[in-house]
Amino acid sequence: MEESTAIQSLAALAQAMRLRVFRSLVVAGPQGRTPGQLGEELEVAGATLSFHLKELANAGLVTQQRDGRNLIYRADFGQMNALLAYLTEHCCQGESCAVAGSESCKPC
Repeated sequence: MEESTAIQSLAALAQAMRLRVFRSLVVAGPQGRTPGQLGEELEVAGATLSFHLKELANAGLVTQQRDGRNLIYRADFGQMNALLAYLTEHCCQGESCAVAGSESCKPC
């Protein structure tokens, strides 16, 4: 992942509602969610939600697919994992380190 792509992804997530939307889509998994489902769950107006979904899509963090009259939004797990890999690429300069939830790593 390029630095500019990581910055764009992090900037998109650096807003409370977009972070909530993204986390909700991660929980939804491959099934994704419609804007109506997201709006109901997160108690956010449709126009506001649309703005945030557009920002997340522009950052490559979510995908959109038309299913009849509905739009389905999904977290882009490949992009999410690439961002996580970029952030931890030089963790402890290649030595074993503590990664949250990992029992196979030791603290730096």
